[in-house]
Amino acid sequence: MNVKSFLRFVELPTKVASMLPFLLGTLYALYRFEDFYVLRFALMFVSLLSFDMATTAINNYYDYKKAAKTHGYGYETHNAIVRHKLKESTVVVTIAVLLVLAVGGGIALVAETGLLVFLLGGLSFLIGILYSFGPIPISRMPLGELFSGLFMGFVIIFISAYIHSDQSVVTLLFSEGWVSLHVNILEVLYLFWFSVPAILGIAGIMLANNICDIEDDVDNRRYTLPVYIGRSNALLLFKLLYYVSFVDLAVLLLLGVNPVLAALLLLTLIPLRRNIAKFAHKQEKATTFILSVKNFVLMSVARIVVLGAAILLNVLL
Repeated sequence: MNVKSFLRFVELPTKVASMLPFLLGTLYALYRFEDFYVLRFALMFVSLLSFDMATTAINNYYDYKKAAKTHGYGYETHNAIVRHKLKESTVVVTIAVLLVLAVGGGIALVAETGLLVFLLGGLSFLIGILYSFGPIPISRMPLGELFSGLFMGFVIIFISAYIHSDQSVVTLLFSEGWVSLHVNILEVLYLFWFSVPAILGIAGIMLANNICDIEDDVDNRRYTLPVYIGRSNALLLFKLLYYVSFVDLAVLLLLGVNPVLAALLLLTLIPLRRNIAKFAHKQEKATTFILSVKNFVLMSVARIVVLGAAILLNVLL
């Protein structure tokens, strides 16, 4: 396996779905809590990226092993194992190395932060594995959008903000057989509302992927959400995800959670609507699926720029 085939195998460009929420959570902590820990940031980066690559690799390996349809775009060119003629033993070792890096970085981060990160990280690891592996993987059920959105859109943002918060959001202590939990409900709600556009954007990527694959998914016994609700309803849901995100952004602005600069995010609605219309006209994995990724990247990068500018202004003023 060379660098090119590895990057294709782990689908590196799709890691924006975890890295952008990670950056959003970090900047949220800088803006709201005015604190930052370099080591914690680095450990979470290594653990998160390694695990995201590992779950993608497991998903590709599982699809390779379970594919009932062994011809057509989805099998011959989309799956890197087939396209690059990768050895099965090499694939398994690569997955194992990525998981070791993810677990090692995660344990080190827990040592730095505490029990809550262990519980949330452990749950995320479990869901990530079950998403692609097991008797009935989550990705083969109509729950993929929900789980991917919540865990990649909310849990990642929550943890990446929490590790810089000095436990001002949640405190979880274990001492002499007693567990003590203190939750700042308002801060947790603010973090969830802040995460809504990321939750819906990631769900939109999964939904677009499943819409493009409806026929192949039926052949391969993957009963995803679009298979259940139909193409037209799935396309309507795809559109609504983005408009709900903008409503949430407006609420955050009114609550004072987002800086006033966030009003500029309304400008992103113009290219977003254009991409939504293009996808509604044609749903094809090779050409239009990427529009859902572009929408997520556009919204997330715009929010990162706005938060970064707000942080810089706070420092200068």
